[in-house]
Amino acid sequence: MKLAPFRSCLLVLAVPALLAQAPLTYPATRKGDVVDDYHGTKVADPYRWLEDDRSAETAAWVEAQNQVTRAYLGAIPERSAIEARLSKLWDYEKYGAPSKRGKFYTYTCNTGLQNQAVLYVTTDLKDKGRVLLDPNTLSADGIVSLGGTVFTEDGRFMAYSLSKGGADLNVWKVRSVETGQDLADELPLGRNGVGGWAKDGSGFYYTRYPLPKDRSALTGVFKNQQLFFHRLGEPVAKDVVVYERPDQPDWGFGAHVTDDGRWLVIYQNQGTDRRSRIFLKDLARPDAQVEPWLDKFDATYRVVGNDGTTFYVFTDQGAARGRLVAIERGRPEPKDWKTLIPEAPGRDVLAGVNLVANRFAATWRIDALNTVRLYDLNGKQEREIALPGVGSLAGFGGRREDTEAFYGFTSYNLPTTLYHYDFASGRSEVFRQAKVAFDPAAFEVKEVFYPSKDGTRIPLFLAYRKGLKLDGQNPTLLYGYGGFNISASPRFSPATVAWLEMGGIYAEACLRGGSEYGRDWYDAGRLRHKQNVFDDFIAAAEWLIQEKYTSTPRLAIHGGSNGGLLVGACLTQRPDLFGAALPAVGVMDMLRYHRFTIGWMWKSDYDCSDDPDGFRYLMTYSPLQNLKPGVKYPPTLVTTGDHDDRVVPAHSHKFIATLQADQAGPGPVLTRIETNAGHGAGKPTAKQIAERADEWAFLVKNLAMKLPAGFGR
Repeated sequence: MKLAPFRSCLLVLAVPALLAQAPLTYPATRKGDVVDDYHGTKVADPYRWLEDDRSAETAAWVEAQNQVTRAYLGAIPERSAIEARLSKLWDYEKYGAPSKRGKFYTYTCNTGLQNQAVLYVTTDLKDKGRVLLDPNTLSADGIVSLGGTVFTEDGRFMAYSLSKGGADLNVWKVRSVETGQDLADELPLGRNGVGGWAKDGSGFYYTRYPLPKDRSALTGVFKNQQLFFHRLGEPVAKDVVVYERPDQPDWGFGAHVTDDGRWLVIYQNQGTDRRSRIFLKDLARPDAQVEPWLDKFDATYRVVGNDGTTFYVFTDQGAARGRLVAIERGRPEPKDWKTLIPEAPGRDVLAGVNLVANRFAATWRIDALNTVRLYDLNGKQEREIALPGVGSLAGFGGRREDTEAFYGFTSYNLPTTLYHYDFASGRSEVFRQAKVAFDPAAFEVKEVFYPSKDGTRIPLFLAYRKGLKLDGQNPTLLYGYGGFNISASPRFSPATVAWLEMGGIYAEACLRGGSEYGRDWYDAGRLRHKQNVFDDFIAAAEWLIQEKYTSTPRLAIHGGSNGGLLVGACLTQRPDLFGAALPAVGVMDMLRYHRFTIGWMWKSDYDCSDDPDGFRYLMTYSPLQNLKPGVKYPPTLVTTGDHDDRVVPAHSHKFIATLQADQAGPGPVLTRIETNAGHGAGKPTAKQIAERADEWAFLVKNLAMKLPAGFGR
């Protein structure tokens, strides 16, 4: 799709707005003389010292960068109104779907502006119940967040994790649900994950990585994961290793106990590869060993449930868009499987299956929109849960013996509505409906399709105020992710609503590399096909311009983590196409990502510079290495957390240091570095509002937006 002449004309229109901005003086960033040799190619890395996030020099640099950014953003007059409106929109009750174990229902609730949601427990859903755990009492600044919760079969005990600042490192504790008091049992700080309890509640299975020797900075690499069993009341030091593979340091594990308590199901994966192995241990036999079962590492496998030695397994083996099969314990070969829910014709994807209320609740993804269909144990469809509009449906978790389930529906202009589903009657009733201070009917949400560079049909979600004029003058925020088999879908955010009220269009592209259309769609956007993802995103921008939704001076791009890589790559490949860019916690140095914490896990999506061919391909799009001096880059605000232990802040630090040195245009290129913050999960409400206010204010100034009269009052 060639739009170069049209873009050039639009670019001229953007110049006056940018020239009106006073030139910025960025902090001086020391250049080192580090040069790496990659298979005979020399690559300079002058800002290598910024990888040491704990050094005094890096800390001083972070503060200097933040001072410049704070001064710039603080001078934008619209920022205060944006923050005020965000605070009003965020101030509503947010409920999580209840889950039941034994006689207890547990659910989360945030009354509005609490930094963290509170966990409640009740025996009657008509009664709010009592607080089981309030993370807001655990830190003055609200940075301690509740992570996973895993309950015993009878609901008496809860294993739960806590982390600080959204970091992946956590501690796990055990709480009595009856008394609300913690037991002495505690897993120390680490990358731990509890998979499930023994059926009798005597203890739980968990995974742990040995802590790396280098803990002075975010440079330690986590490998050699182990699976343990912790018996309640025993010291952690006595925990028994259930399974480990020191001969395979890249293998990771997860485990759960089947509903009948008979089998320990152990999942093995390698990094983020969608393929998996399954091992089984017969818990009815004290002397039983862990045995391989589905161990060819040729497809995705997830055990949904079982009847004795017959296992119901969700897989994409022989079905790129998913199927459900029954497999006998002693007959694991595909020729002996019985298909219960077959792969659908066309493009529909079986995204997942739960065994609840003695039936299969199957989530189907149709052009990136979810619906749920219920099947009996023979695979006969009973009914379908209809979508109330263009949005996302999720839920129907539970146990086989449950008689009820909960699910939610949400969209860009619809806060999550929780539904209670009764399996006996087949009726859905609203359980909790959020009330937010805005008018959902004022906005339109729709799904369209556009062609990518190679002609591939890509879904695109759009949200905007009704009565939109297609005159090319609408400020537009294009969001994308495109990786790790994760599907894009409409979801509610107060920040998105504020953007729509500001007169903006919100667009989200369903890029290859996600799971929108199954395994083939995912494979088409990873490894040596990663450029397809960037082409899809660039084509979305070009389509929005061609269809006169927006124009280059009015178009911003946004993405986080792998989406930050997306924004960084598109920013370097097409700096002429965008009016502003917001890359968040992005993977910007594709040559060294695998050398930090769990970065090595991403090799299955990204490839690796240790391989000569991998290095050559990564060099074609790695954002850091593709910045060039003398190029006019669009206004850019990079965001990261100073203690992100997933995508370490060095990625963003080195990228912005290079961008500031290379920028030849008038657009500001700044970084906003949140202190005491990790990758994003568990971020306090106050910090979320402040960050979005900064980002939206940056776009108001650089997209030459004028807020509607009375906005924020």
